[in-house]
Amino acid sequence: MQKYPIYIISLIISAATFLSCGQDRSGEYYALIEAKYWMYETMQQDYLFYEDLPAEDGLNFFQKPETFLQSVISSKDQKNGVQFSHVDSIKASRVTSEYPSYGFQGALVRNANGDNVVQVLYTYENSPASEAGIKRGDWIVTVNNYAINSTNYTNFIEQPTQALTYKIARKNENGTHDTLIVDMPSPRYVEEPSVLLTKTVTVGNRKAFYIMYNSFEEEETDLLKEAFNQGMAQSPTDIILDLRYNPGGYVSTALLLSTILAPQEVMGQTCFTMIPNDKKGESQTAIFDSGLLTGVTKANFDYLYIITSSSTASAAELTINSLRPYLGDKLLQVGDATFGKNVAQSLYTNEAYPLIEFWLTTHYLANSEGFYDYYTNGLEPDYQQAEDMTLDLGELGSEQDILMQPIIYHMANGTFPSTGTDETTSEESRSYLGFFNGQAKVLYNPISHKSKEAKISGL
Repeated sequence: MQKYPIYIISLIISAATFLSCGQDRSGEYYALIEAKYWMYETMQQDYLFYEDLPAEDGLNFFQKPETFLQSVISSKDQKNGVQFSHVDSIKASRVTSEYPSYGFQGALVRNANGDNVVQVLYTYENSPASEAGIKRGDWIVTVNNYAINSTNYTNFIEQPTQALTYKIARKNENGTHDTLIVDMPSPRYVEEPSVLLTKTVTVGNRKAFYIMYNSFEEEETDLLKEAFNQGMAQSPTDIILDLRYNPGGYVSTALLLSTILAPQEVMGQTCFTMIPNDKKGESQTAIFDSGLLTGVTKANFDYLYIITSSSTASAAELTINSLRPYLGDKLLQVGDATFGKNVAQSLYTNEAYPLIEFWLTTHYLANSEGFYDYYTNGLEPDYQQAEDMTLDLGELGSEQDILMQPIIYHMANGTFPSTGTDETTSEESRSYLGFFNGQAKVLYNPISHKSKEAKISGL
């Protein structure tokens, strides 16, 4: 039986009395508040930061679930405008886009003169963008002859509703840029596989298996396993795990990937620990389990290079943090410090509210050494190198890719290039048709705005 505070019941009675003209409509008012009160009651018991919850008195239980949640969550449960606990109104898979799209990600960039362009970060296979020939590094200059700005970016780039015409600048073999007019197909729902790209990178007598992994999906563990089967069949000396655009996903998938990459001798040992609030009792430990390796080839390597950025978060950070104690100097993190989300969310549902999926922050995520204090600064790289979206980016996983250049250098020399130098940035990558003069800035990075997720399920 649901229990409600006296002040809420009084409010309902008053509202029913004065707004219903004598009709008993109290049931309607109960329906308006009961879902939020269930959420609040759940948070009182299971919320990692339950001590920060405001008192019931004065809360507005008549708000929409999403709005109500925003009004009560702790400041520790959000960062840089990203809220960790959240409400999903529909059961949606991230394997498919949430809305019709062209199937690419692009950052909005402005130069010192106030002109805007969109830098294409990557495209999905079998998408309208790939069919039209759009690729990473393309500069979208205009759309239907209109300049791009923060107001029309959504309709022109993120969520188009019709076929559009892009004017594109594309770097050629001479280091200059060609101008192309591209007629985009109609937008549609696009498959967004978690494994975006795999390849073999050869440097001298060393060979690395490169994998760009963009989300930790439960539905696509077979895809992850198949990628490693193919990669390990090439007998690589090293592995390059590219997590620069990975905002996280399911904790169970992070456990699988960590187990694939962990040394054989640590099977049965602690991978990570989930620490609840002091009301919930003991922590839960996830171990490296050789049973998870059914259908996948165990990875062997001299070095594991992990590429990160400030968008690398949640389950992606969990994987790095879990492997650190066991791989030591064999794990080399390259790029920017990670986002800094060291907590996980558990799913709560209620048959009375079938359209609500309530993902509540319930645990810290610690490695085998008990370390989880990376909320403020993220996980710091072994070699600092930022991906500058105001420059020509280069093909992913290639020597033109600025985040790959330190790795290629290390594969060749056994050390990273000197820090504080510009060894990894070529002069030809500095400008687009004179568009940039060193004062360009990113107005909007769609990757940084993706949900940061570490979802507890199936452990």
